[in-house]
Amino acid sequence: MAAEWKETLETEREISAFMLELGIPAHLRGYYYLREAVLLAVSDMELVGSVTKLLYPVIARRYKTTLQRVERAIRNAVEVSWERGNPEVFEDLFGFSRETGAPRPTNSEYIARIADKIRMDATTGEKIEK
Repeated sequence: MAAEWKETLETEREISAFMLELGIPAHLRGYYYLREAVLLAVSDMELVGSVTKLLYPVIARRYKTTLQRVERAIRNAVEVSWERGNPEVFEDLFGFSRETGAPRPTNSEYIARIADKIRMDATTGEKIEK
């Protein structure tokens, strides 16, 4: 039990470090919702296939809010990071950035790519340094 909790905490730290690298400010409510969404997706990638029906309601219940507010806060966090974040990090993660003229990723794309990166880094033993 303690080992599982420690692993979850370590995964949360990695997610937080990467989100900060993407330029998501920690003072945004969407930062916490997004971190929770990625953490859930890391353990069950099926959730990414239906964020509005499966993922947002879980987060809304945990934070005692509505799924509409969860969606909006995450979208705002994604927009802020897209505008202010490091384009090179976006290029590495998504294969495009605002500098290439690409539209910003959707909430589900954003959640899926971060979750996939965290999962792949865990299998290769890589850690995100921040």
